[in-house]
Amino acid sequence: MSDDALDATNPRTLPGFFDALADGELLGGVCTDCGQVLLPPRPACYACGSRGVDVEPQFPEGEVFSYTAVHTPPPAFAADAPYTVAVVELTDGGRLLGRVAADYDDVAIGDPVELTVREPTATEREVALDYETDWPVHVFELR
Repeated sequence: MSDDALDATNPRTLPGFFDALADGELLGGVCTDCGQVLLPPRPACYACGSRGVDVEPQFPEGEVFSYTAVHTPPPAFAADAPYTVAVVELTDGGRLLGRVAADYDDVAIGDPVELTVREPTATEREVALDYETDWPVHVFELR
């Protein structure tokens, strides 16, 4: 099978990205034309449209770029509210959205964070789509 086959094992697809994450590897797409880092990777660059995208390991640390508190989550997560989510700019340049393991008042733009990965909870598995039930959950921890 070629590297370009877009099946569920390819890291340019969400299943492939989450399989790598479950194995402890954060992969990003890097555009060979403009250098844009794509997280999760995808087959084409969203900055310039190039189909020249290499998949490379990414450093799992970065800084909070933007954040908010979720006060009205989906019903299955009502007991967790409020919780904090952030867009994190990783050291290698890509941005990734994820939950932050800290109260909103304890987070600030520019705070250093590290990506951690855990197994989904029973509730997370219950509300996931069939093909997502084994995907790991990524959470940013303040450093």
